[in-house]
Amino acid sequence: MKEINIHGAVMQCYPLSAAQKLHHYTIRYCPPQVLCIGTGLYIQQEVDFALLKQAIYKAYDMFDTMRLRFVQDEDGAVYQYIVPSEERDIPLMDFSQWEEEKAHDEMRRWTAIPFERYNKPMNQVVMIKLPNGFNGMYLKVDHMTMDSSSLIGFNRAVLEIYCAERYGTNMPKELKSYIAQLEKDLAYEADSPAKKRDEEFWMKEIQRDEPMYTDFAGQGRLLTQRRENQNPNQRWAMVVSKSPEASISVYSLEKEASMRLMKFCELYHVPMASLLAMGLRTVLSKFNDDEQDVSIKTCVARRGTLSEKFSGGTRVHFFPLRTIMNPEMTFLDGVHMIQAEQSRIFRHANFDPIELTMRRAQYWKSAPGTSYESISLTYQPLTVKQNIQDMPDIQYKSFWYTNGVAGQPLYLTVMHRPEDNGLNFNFEYRKDAVTAQEMEYFYYYLCRVLFRGIEDETRTIGEILQMI
Repeated sequence: MKEINIHGAVMQCYPLSAAQKLHHYTIRYCPPQVLCIGTGLYIQQEVDFALLKQAIYKAYDMFDTMRLRFVQDEDGAVYQYIVPSEERDIPLMDFSQWEEEKAHDEMRRWTAIPFERYNKPMNQVVMIKLPNGFNGMYLKVDHMTMDSSSLIGFNRAVLEIYCAERYGTNMPKELKSYIAQLEKDLAYEADSPAKKRDEEFWMKEIQRDEPMYTDFAGQGRLLTQRRENQNPNQRWAMVVSKSPEASISVYSLEKEASMRLMKFCELYHVPMASLLAMGLRTVLSKFNDDEQDVSIKTCVARRGTLSEKFSGGTRVHFFPLRTIMNPEMTFLDGVHMIQAEQSRIFRHANFDPIELTMRRAQYWKSAPGTSYESISLTYQPLTVKQNIQDMPDIQYKSFWYTNGVAGQPLYLTVMHRPEDNGLNFNFEYRKDAVTAQEMEYFYYYLCRVLFRGIEDETRTIGEILQMI
């Protein structure tokens, strides 16, 4: 902790956590709006906007990470601090007479506007009126202050407070301190015994043998780079681009089909994240000449304790999830292999993912900006509505707005829709890496793999690869 004089007030400032350093590292190579996350949550009901504004202010008081600021010291090091209150106006934007898609385009434009990084608020809340009687709020945050779990938590708190004031339902529970959890994270990173154990684990993983890059668009990228580098044995590929322009394609899986996937997970006691990862790695295998050695990046939310779960902030770490599966292995055994591998990784998930990436590159002498993974996966198991047990039965809409750029070629986020609990597949992709048509093609094969697998869990991977 360091005391810094900010605008005449001495503030207690703290170093960045490893998760924050990951995002800070990203803006060294991408436009700053890459860290902007824009969301919208709307209900089909007349809203008392004065009451909603009060609820938002109360939620600001509860979520200290919504009052997080960043500062640079005299040496250029970045620190963070919490301001005691938030008094900015929360405006109301009336889009009710607009075409709805144009209203969403305007909010996409807002999302592409980066925040001023130092001594300024790192979020923006706007109350919204949409056409067709939908009303609610738009929320933009900087990823160094919030992740998807925090976003859902803040939205949930606003709705719970609003409903408590309007309908007499329960107020949200008190949250945990962000700073108290940050201090635990910084203590871990200060060469603690736990960090040393995790370091030993990851170094053994790195040194085991070299992974194989499998691209979501087929073997073209790797084969081209092998020719360019005159290295026929190259197993990594360049994934960094000079053109970070990106878009999002959202595919909604029907409710009935989504329930079939969920019932499979319940029947065989496997997490949805493991089933989705099995689908992804099988498609990557198919697109890369039935390659058995497949790696993806898996998201670890790191919210296992009550303090972690309810302290807000950004806690996501990404780690390589590598599996080698022979064609004779059954689909269910493959899911179980991934489940076991995820459990191994999760036990060592506090380790700095940037440090892991750098050490792996040094060990295998891969070029800067290269990777063995072409796709990252996040599964968000809960929605705002699922978390609120006594919410009135109201029609909802939720949106994730693209900021227009991406730091990686393809990032898949799977979430449950608030209106029916069905699954939405949100593909954020870099336009120079894949087209919207190719993205739809990938989603089509992902669904084929998943449903060929769950309809007969004894099917082998080889049989599924032939069927699709």
